[in-house]
Amino acid sequence: MDMQNKRVAAIHDLSGVGRCSLTVILPILSAMGVQACPVPTAILSTHTGGFGEVAFQDLTDYLPQALAHYRRLGLDFSCVYSGFLGSEAQIDHCLAFFRAYPDALAVVDPVMGDHGKPYRTVTEGMRRRMVELVRSADVITPNLTEACILLGEAYDPMPLTRARAKSMLARLSEKGPREIVVTGVSLAEGSMANIGYDWEHNYYWCVPCDYVPVSYPGTGDIFAAVLTASFLIGDSLPIAMSRASRFVEIAIKTTFSYGSDTRFGVMLESAMPFLMQKEVPQNFHLL
Repeated sequence: MDMQNKRVAAIHDLSGVGRCSLTVILPILSAMGVQACPVPTAILSTHTGGFGEVAFQDLTDYLPQALAHYRRLGLDFSCVYSGFLGSEAQIDHCLAFFRAYPDALAVVDPVMGDHGKPYRTVTEGMRRRMVELVRSADVITPNLTEACILLGEAYDPMPLTRARAKSMLARLSEKGPREIVVTGVSLAEGSMANIGYDWEHNYYWCVPCDYVPVSYPGTGDIFAAVLTASFLIGDSLPIAMSRASRFVEIAIKTTFSYGSDTRFGVMLESAMPFLMQKEVPQNFHLL
């Protein structure tokens, strides 16, 4: 499949308000020259963080129907990219997509929790099944909370030493993925960073990030979407990490400067021009 026909099957929920999941993933992939093909797992009126009771429509039964149609059409995908999955059945359907397109880049954003706590929908069964999904992935993008869940260990809020950070990345790679990125890590040296591991070359990478005292929904989705598109346009792991980190940082700083209501996410529209610049970011170093 040539560059003009790069397609991503994006298996995520769709929240109408709040700038997260498919509403940020689709424009990012498109802006970076990749065709975004949404495979929605659910439709929500807003995300679930602060807007009260949401209107919700589960689309679990739609997933196998969409896959069957794509197979009948003979459609090919360069990448299958999953995010928040609301049930074990949806994990089964995501695995079916991976099996149907074995040559596609398999990206799993294992959305399960944040700030040291799992989301209320993440049962013990979901944790086990997410580990199974991760085994089928080429690339995973957990935050620190999700990395601990995948490893079956308690979340520790203390900053990570370099040795502990590298150990975490290596142990995650033993579960199957060849490239791992853990986001939002506080390092013992005093910096915030996104850290990564390239199993094939045995390189550990670090991209420092400026700390901004605010949290917005959707930034993990934005990071993973930029990272995914970066791989598909030929970036190496550290360049992809740096590009994604820089874009999230620009979006957060822009939004914070305006004092916007955090529930509505980052001002993606104002930050999008960065993705068009074809800049080769170099804000990375070996961990």
